[in-house]
Amino acid sequence: MKPNSASDIVFFDLETTVPNRTGQKFHVLEFGAIVVCPRNLVELESYCTLIRPGDLSVVPVRSGRSDGIIREAVAKAPSFDEVADKIFDILDGRIWAGHNIQRFDCVRIKEAFAEINRPAPEPVGIIDSLGVLTEKFGKRAGNMKMATLADYFGLGQQKHRSLEDVRMNLEVLKHCATVLLLESSLPPSLLNGQWHNSPTVITRSRSLLVAIKSDTLNNKPSPTRGKSSNKEETSRKSPPSTSSAHHHQRAMPYARQSLEKMTDGVRNILRYAKSRPLNDS
Repeated sequence: MKPNSASDIVFFDLETTVPNRTGQKFHVLEFGAIVVCPRNLVELESYCTLIRPGDLSVVPVRSGRSDGIIREAVAKAPSFDEVADKIFDILDGRIWAGHNIQRFDCVRIKEAFAEINRPAPEPVGIIDSLGVLTEKFGKRAGNMKMATLADYFGLGQQKHRSLEDVRMNLEVLKHCATVLLLESSLPPSLLNGQWHNSPTVITRSRSLLVAIKSDTLNNKPSPTRGKSSNKEETSRKSPPSTSSAHHHQRAMPYARQSLEKMTDGVRNILRYAKSRPLNDS
């Protein structure tokens, strides 16, 4: 069997019984995982299975949730021993990711493999989205539970089913990353709600309109046309310099010169298109 790529990230989630007294153990009822490429988050593989515990009496006959796991659902499911090979193959030698997996899911996986006297899969790294988002995104969404984060971004209700929760985890991370990326492009003064009508903020649309209006009224080329702007390009692509501790202003992501070049390019394409007959191939 081809070994797993150490750079692949496997997001996984377990559904278990909930102990109702001290000393009672957790029983795994469902395992779900999605393997993604870290460069583009393309899904490479997915796997999900219900799991029948050794003692069916630990599974409730009815669930408080409409889509919760009940005894009838797992009665004919495979035991953990029967799916252990597949779970091992999808987890071993990869980066593990999930919400609160360090304190819960990783521990339950090791317990389940120990119970059948088999070595547990080992990760090459762990990304716990609970810790990452608490540190990077902050508690602006509330208590940082997956259900709370999903509600914050309007992603719907958490299903508490393994594969659905994994997909929700991925969506939450994408939304948080997008917000953080946008915020990193704004100067600190604009993060306090003062950016809506700020004349100092040059957006795509505002810069494009200014460039078109200026060229139209003056009927002359832009003074920056045809010139390279290494300084602007560097500030747009490179992280902000750390040489000055008191300077916190970040460069805006779109340079004025770049937008004017874009405007010129579009204008030239339109002129070329108008000069050619429609049936010219």
